Amino acid sequence: MKIADISFGEFPLFLAPMEDVSDPPFRALCKEQGCDMMYTEFISVEGLIRDATKSVQKLDIYEYERPIGIQIFGAKIDSMRRAAEIVEEAKPEVLDINYGCPVKKVVCKMAGAGILQDIDRMVKLTKEIVDATNLPVTVKTRLGWDNNSLYIEEVAERLQDVGIKALSIHGRTRKQMYKGEADWSLIGKIKENPRVHIPIIGNGDIDSPEKAVEYKNRYGVDGIMIGRASIGNPWIFKEIKHFVKTGEKLPPPNIKERVRVVKQHLKHSLEWKGPKLGVLEMRRHYTNYFRSYPHIKPYRSKLVTMDNPEDIIGILNQIEERYSQAETYVV
Repeated sequence: MKIADISFGEFPLFLAPMEDVSDPPFRALCKEQGCDMMYTEFISVEGLIRDATKSVQKLDIYEYERPIGIQIFGAKIDSMRRAAEIVEEAKPEVLDINYGCPVKKVVCKMAGAGILQDIDRMVKLTKEIVDATNLPVTVKTRLGWDNNSLYIEEVAERLQDVGIKALSIHGRTRKQMYKGEADWSLIGKIKENPRVHIPIIGNGDIDSPEKAVEYKNRYGVDGIMIGRASIGNPWIFKEIKHFVKTGEKLPPPNIKERVRVVKQHLKHSLEWKGPKLGVLEMRRHYTNYFRSYPHIKPYRSKLVTMDNPEDIIGILNQIEERYSQAETYVV
């Protein structure tokens, strides 16, 4: 599979752009575990052109992350064009447009999935961005606004015609948000469409190696994008790749490996965000890393209240010691 001139091999895996999750500390872990391409958290174009600190910081990318895509969202054509120029200066491999975020504060401005209510505007806006940058432009979107507007086949053709190089599709409508089961049947129909020749990347509900292979074979997608299933579980990329190659499942990461990765995540967070924010923003991750372990709550309560990194490391060491000694634990 290729996006423009970027080669990925036969069946690449992508990290979905997730607000407050897919930052450089987390991306480093996913890259280590075999993710082929990652995307930044989605970035407000209005924040970029106003030079807002939070938006500009999301442009931070590192050589070991490449190839990487920077994702932007917005609704105003002039702002999107200016933001595309700013993104190009950050030198990612890909500029991705978010037409899929279902959050109300984004949608009400006709950004993210909001633009699914006006396909003509989506196509016009996309062409403006393609024309404004030398970077390959890709798009991430949903099946439609609701079940009465499932226009994704038309969208795929029209966005391809204005120059995008790949399309990632989340198998839900905006109305569904993240509820119910993702429907990949329309994604499969796009792959069967002889007019569509750009890579189609499927997204939604892939949470195991078995499901990744099943959906690959059933729907013929060129790659798979993984979002929520990677939170607290960056090993999923390695597990899927191993299963695709061998047909065998890797054993789940043991407590020693989990603690190692959490420590690495904390280290990267401190380096990128500083001692105060680095500690605070790690707190949302501990539950995900250790959710399957019995009687973990007292340790987790300490992890989310401590401010000193050395004290946090001490609790992580205690977790490793306790569960390493346990004869059985749920993973």
